[in-house]
Amino acid sequence: MPLRIIVIGAGIAGLCAATSLRQAGHSVQIFEKSAFATETGAALLLAPNGARVLSSLGFSFEGARACRVHVWENCHGTTLERISCVDFDDAEERFGALVWAVHRVDLHQELLRLALGGCGAATLRLSSRVRKVYPESGIVELDDGSTHSADLVVAADGLHSIMRSMVTGGQALRTGLSAFRFLLPTSLMRQNPELSKLLDWKVPGASIIADTKDPVHERHMVWYDCQSGDVQNFVSIEYPPTHQLLKGDLADEKTAMLQEFAHFHPALIDIIRLAEDVKCWSLSIHDPLPTWVYGKTVLIGDAAHPMLPFGGQGSNQAIEDGGALGYLLNGADDLATLEQRLKIFETVRRNRASRVQTLSKVRAGKEKEIEQELRKYADGMDAVPTSFPERIAHDYGFDVLGKCAEALAVEKTRLPEPGQSQKVLAFANGLVGQETEGVPITQMNGVVQRDANYSFVPIGV
Repeated sequence: MPLRIIVIGAGIAGLCAATSLRQAGHSVQIFEKSAFATETGAALLLAPNGARVLSSLGFSFEGARACRVHVWENCHGTTLERISCVDFDDAEERFGALVWAVHRVDLHQELLRLALGGCGAATLRLSSRVRKVYPESGIVELDDGSTHSADLVVAADGLHSIMRSMVTGGQALRTGLSAFRFLLPTSLMRQNPELSKLLDWKVPGASIIADTKDPVHERHMVWYDCQSGDVQNFVSIEYPPTHQLLKGDLADEKTAMLQEFAHFHPALIDIIRLAEDVKCWSLSIHDPLPTWVYGKTVLIGDAAHPMLPFGGQGSNQAIEDGGALGYLLNGADDLATLEQRLKIFETVRRNRASRVQTLSKVRAGKEKEIEQELRKYADGMDAVPTSFPERIAHDYGFDVLGKCAEALAVEKTRLPEPGQSQKVLAFANGLVGQETEGVPITQMNGVVQRDANYSFVPIGV
């Protein structure tokens, strides 16, 4: 029978998981604390590792008004001189998918279509804040006092996850980094002759404009378009903050941004002055968790691995989580299989996401500085990235669904043949020497073995 699954949170991770799980045939219910009344947000980059998963779910990049990212360039903040450039025109050949830029709201709307549309759709309950989760029983309690049970609870409730805080007791830590974000209509920039020239000069992709003379403060601006080119997206990072922001005061945040980037190229200052809705966030991170699975619950997305923006992988790792969960739970129709598949999920995802999470703490070119930390999460004999090109290959070239298929294939070679599970149970109950299904059971060096050309199964497999 299909599993009953509750997803906490209808963000990117939650909706990807809901989509993949419903497509796997399960019954999915989503609880979202917000009312979706005033959905806003900036844009984000969909790297090939995330875009590949979205394609497998039926995601329409055209429907989401996504823009191709052909080039990723680095420029001097004060002169706009180009320092380096990475060409992604051949990304599909190299990594299996293209690089895209998409507005978060457009991404969200397309994921809602996939999760809630058609036969076997997930159900979504808005304004439904989860107050408590009981991991061992799979019961969630809402603020209104109602309780709901499931075979699996997927905690996709973000940076301040109730599930993570309940189980680990740990809180996300502020880094001292701040992110300024704003959007500008392309048409508005075109009205300014100098900014119109700048638009024509800019490469068709993402531009990283950095203060190369001051690596301590990490000030840089990332610029790319979205919504079919009608909107320009700007994200600026600086550390440590030299200003005191009044939360929610947009004028103050814009003034603070102008102060922090006053020494950048005059054209960039003009762009900031045009912005009407500058928002600033302090950036937080959490150390990699020792496990994501607790009883009948599993953490995904920012609940499992909150990341900093360096590398642009936060949303892509959430997408990998969601896609992998549905892929691995396809055909899981009982609790024993569910438990086994969740172990495989953690094997496929946790070290991978922990490496990317660790990489997200450093800018491009500083990978060598965290090599020893990365090695804690290396899979087998695989090398960890120690340069920017290796980081691109590591992040973009990962095929999470392919890894899931490989892990399932390996697991199938370890599974008991029909009837062997009864033999293992017989051994555990001290029945060695008796017959199970007509086959004598013997004990040899701590393993259970069938006589007459039957294979053996180690205890614990």
